[in-house]
Amino acid sequence: MSDRTFLDTNVLVYAVDGGEPRKRDAARELLGASDGNEFVLSTQVLGEFYVVATRRLAQPLSDEAAAAAVELLGGLPIVSVDAALVGEAIALGRRARLSYWDGLIVAAAASAGCGRLLTEDLNDGQTIGGVRIENPFGALR
Repeated sequence: MSDRTFLDTNVLVYAVDGGEPRKRDAARELLGASDGNEFVLSTQVLGEFYVVATRRLAQPLSDEAAAAAVELLGGLPIVSVDAALVGEAIALGRRARLSYWDGLIVAAAASAGCGRLLTEDLNDGQTIGGVRIENPFGALR
């Protein structure tokens, strides 16, 4: 695996979430501390970000602002969800006892050769499918 880092949706959402100022600041610091070249996303993450940012936040982004953010994020390396990745997500989810959606995130990270996955949705420090899970918000609890 490499120094590439896969970002789960929650990291991106917290970067724009005014309702979670501590997590917002942590996410922005994390994203700002990099030139972005090592970050990888998937089409799943882009779509989830748009929906959550425009529909589920206490202070949602406008459709225009969220679309502009998705366009900007689309400049990063993107893993497309295809039938093969769906099959891998199902198999990985069954082996690791993950939801399909979490299995799809891990499978996308592994397919991109990412050494780590930043998310608060899985167990910090765990390795799944060769990808190490890190919770960038764990110290904020």
